[in-house]
Amino acid sequence: MDIAQGIFRYNTVTRFAEQNADSRLVPLVDGPDALAVNWIEWVVRPGGKETYKNAFVTDHETTAENALGLAEAGRARWKIENENNNTLKTKGSHLEHNFGHGKQCLGSLLACMNILAFLLHTLLDLGDEACRLVRNRLAKRQTFFEHVRALTHYHCFESWGELMDFMMRGLEIGPYDPG
Repeated sequence: MDIAQGIFRYNTVTRFAEQNADSRLVPLVDGPDALAVNWIEWVVRPGGKETYKNAFVTDHETTAENALGLAEAGRARWKIENENNNTLKTKGSHLEHNFGHGKQCLGSLLACMNILAFLLHTLLDLGDEACRLVRNRLAKRQTFFEHVRALTHYHCFESWGELMDFMMRGLEIGPYDPG
């Protein structure tokens, strides 16, 4: 994005792209012991119409030369985090942005358990060929876990491998243990 398309504000002082900007620490919140940060506001107005507006805080020194790069890095980091949270929320992990409100420590415990489950599901995808075959056939992770939940609700399998063999046999994919 061309810096000439927008207005940057550094630390409450409005500056246009071609001007130098001061880098002064400002308090993050109101109060005497507030954390001091450098602040960047990015407003994009091509043709006079505002199309994008965001603000970023950083501990890096902000100048006219580096503000755009810092803002782009902040935007990219936000985008990655937002996409990751969207995946955790909508692809079967049921982890919400505000997961953590409620009884003391319960939210943290449940969030940790969800993250651990997400890690184990990822490891299964990477390391278990049978699981990967079944998951690929069922396409969506949520569908896979619905099938696992339904099967384990009615039958106690001796092992994970036995469950995967049963599912591969039912889906007519292989290899599975013919015994």
